Amino acid sequence: MIKTCSQVTDLRLITVSLSSCLTGTYEDTILMLLASRSNNQRQEIKVEYKKAHGKDLVSALKSELGGLFETLVVALMTPPISYDASQLHKALKGVGTDDDVLIEILASRTCAQIKDIVKVYKKECGGKLEKDITGDTSGNFQKLLIMLLQRSNDEGVDDNRIEKDAMELIAAGKGKVGTDEEKFINILGNRSHEHLRLVFDAYKKVSGNDIEDSIEGATTGNLENLMLAVVKCAKSVPAYFAESLYRSMRRAGTDDQTLMRIMVSRGETDMLDIRACFKKMYGASLYTTIQPSSLTCVRLTLCGMTVHLYN
Repeated sequence: MIKTCSQVTDLRLITVSLSSCLTGTYEDTILMLLASRSNNQRQEIKVEYKKAHGKDLVSALKSELGGLFETLVVALMTPPISYDASQLHKALKGVGTDDDVLIEILASRTCAQIKDIVKVYKKECGGKLEKDITGDTSGNFQKLLIMLLQRSNDEGVDDNRIEKDAMELIAAGKGKVGTDEEKFINILGNRSHEHLRLVFDAYKKVSGNDIEDSIEGATTGNLENLMLAVVKCAKSVPAYFAESLYRSMRRAGTDDQTLMRIMVSRGETDMLDIRACFKKMYGASLYTTIQPSSLTCVRLTLCGMTVHLYN
């Protein structure tokens, strides 16, 4: 696509502004400038900056910033699939495995997105995602993660299996824990979201309970969290992220890493829907809830990201 003169001018103005900001490290200005642009536009800014200054913009920013500011800026400057891959790599190769990140990304992304993540992970992180997950997790938690990683289709409904799947889940909630987990895993890991929604409706119609109640009674720990995430994403991905955002701001001290990761990764995907779900679920806007929850500079940027619409 050929840029118009106004687009080129805009990019150059931002480049000049960023260069001036770096001289005095005006963090608020840097973050608000980047937050008001789409990821594609930020990639173009990187190119313009390289042309104008002969050096990498991200490296220049990292040399001037630190802490949460640096983390957020790097996230904003990273292409979406590369960002997901980097977060998974960090979760697997950091100090201890961050199960919450594995759960969040693998339960919520589409099959097409996961395929792209696998390719980028190998190219940019120097390893195979499935191998790294297998090496850092175990048991049925590992099994369901790998199923989600390998799932080839997230569309379509098998009408002949809806009632059967529902009855198997009901029976699984009454058996031994090991057997229960296997049945839950096989259904949750191999069905599309559309199919699962119909199964959950049939489950509730017969049992009188929500599927979440059965999962909570059948298993615990990271496997329970993963199963619940799959269920919630099957029902509504925006509602899942609205709940995750709320929880990140209602813990003893805001979970800034989770808050930033979700805002950055969903900012151009379904943030409007997340905002609507947040308001409906908690009776307050996401904007006003973020305001008192994080450090000033980061808060201003994240609040800005809740109101910008990208083309």
